[in-house]
Amino acid sequence: MEELGLLMQGFAVVMEPQNLLLMLVGIALGVLIGVLPGLGGANGIAILLPLTFAMPPVSAIIMLSCIYWGALFGGAITSILFNIPGEPWSVATTFDGYPMAQQGKAAEALTAAFTSSFVGAFIAIVMITFIAPVIAGFALRFGPPEFFAVMFLSFASFIGMSKGPALKTLSAMMLGFLLAAVGMDTVTGQLRMTFGSTEMIRGFDFLVAVIGLFGISEILCSIEDGLRFKGERAKIDARVVLKVWASLPKHWWLALRSSLIGCWMGITPAGATPASFMSYGVARRMSKHGASFGKGRIEGVIAPETAAHAAGTSALLPMLTLGVPGSPTAAVLLGGLIMWGLQPGPMLFVEQKDFVWGLIASMYLGNVVGLIVVLVAVPWFAAILRVPFSIIAAIILVVCAIGAFTVSNAEFDITLMLIFGVVGYVLKKLDYPLAPLVLALVLGDRTEEAFRQSLLISQGSLRVFFSNWLVSSIMAMGFALLLWPVVSWVVERINAHRSGTGAVVPREA
Repeated sequence: MEELGLLMQGFAVVMEPQNLLLMLVGIALGVLIGVLPGLGGANGIAILLPLTFAMPPVSAIIMLSCIYWGALFGGAITSILFNIPGEPWSVATTFDGYPMAQQGKAAEALTAAFTSSFVGAFIAIVMITFIAPVIAGFALRFGPPEFFAVMFLSFASFIGMSKGPALKTLSAMMLGFLLAAVGMDTVTGQLRMTFGSTEMIRGFDFLVAVIGLFGISEILCSIEDGLRFKGERAKIDARVVLKVWASLPKHWWLALRSSLIGCWMGITPAGATPASFMSYGVARRMSKHGASFGKGRIEGVIAPETAAHAAGTSALLPMLTLGVPGSPTAAVLLGGLIMWGLQPGPMLFVEQKDFVWGLIASMYLGNVVGLIVVLVAVPWFAAILRVPFSIIAAIILVVCAIGAFTVSNAEFDITLMLIFGVVGYVLKKLDYPLAPLVLALVLGDRTEEAFRQSLLISQGSLRVFFSNWLVSSIMAMGFALLLWPVVSWVVERINAHRSGTGAVVPREA
């Protein structure tokens, strides 16, 4: 096949010594960026982008893309060890990854996360290699109605697949929507719920909120428990890694399903964050052990990490083939391509074959190198668990404050972080789930914007959300999942009534 021949040429470009060195540097920097809360892959690439202007475009994009892979891998580290998502898409990893670390299974959780990340990215890279034209043409059909339908499906799936009370899940989600509405209206430019504060015009940044909701609230809970860190005695060695690898093949269907969800959400583009939440919800709903999710199930680590990496990788597809970035990081890379004099789009595959296939080859090799680097570094990160938590709590608090300040260089964000920490602590004590709140906060603005744009297109008619087979099918799936708790409740009531009736008849006889 022609694609394989071009790919081999791409590997020849990547294997040049300077490109291999830049690949290792990029992976190391990316892991560091992923570990630091609040920095993020997009911000890290944006900060380092000026350093690449003197490089050849192929070398520059290899380094920047490897920073991206490293950030994808590194986001799971603090999520599992400290319950602090290093990246937005790592939030779902905390649900089962952190409980595993508390149970002394930090090595198993980290190994499963890194390996699943590798699998998800690999499947997405294969898709980019062979079916890019078909997928790009399909993604081109997405407009505001289709985008809103995808977001609606994400929210509905979280409600429909929730194991806890649906009302609490819905309440937490509504709070997230309320917080997402604060600031400037992106459609009309009017201010909403700022109460005269200039600081509130920017609204609530997702990373500031998530650092507070998860990081600060966890520190408060740990203080209440006497600063005891349950993951302190984790033991890491090669046997643990091989043991986890031996157990992963039995989860092949979970990995494949999560990869497909991630690829779909990355191309549409919904992004890695909703992909990780949706994959986790589907895995929990379809598992025989769904009730034990959130208590340290390895499936709860595999599903979100696989989907997030598949989504993050596949988001580069529309950027290369259409010039439409599928994620914030892809948008930064798009800006870099334009600055280097390259125009993303279909002609890029014709006029710049060395560049395109060198980038695709670097995805394969960078994914392998990233897996090796993070697995080798696992003992170093696990050693942090042996430090007394009274010391770690202070360090985490400082890192969280730096991360929150870095987002917008605003001291007010540190105050918001602490407020969100208290809110997260209260919600945990009241058994309200934080995940729906976070999902609504990060996607609320984009969902509202897509909804209002759709209504403008249709002149206020809701029929636009059922105007073609694509948007109609997505909306139908969303409504089915949204109504699933009601249907389940009705079925349970009917079964209970029948059981009660059957128990009465023998006594009367």
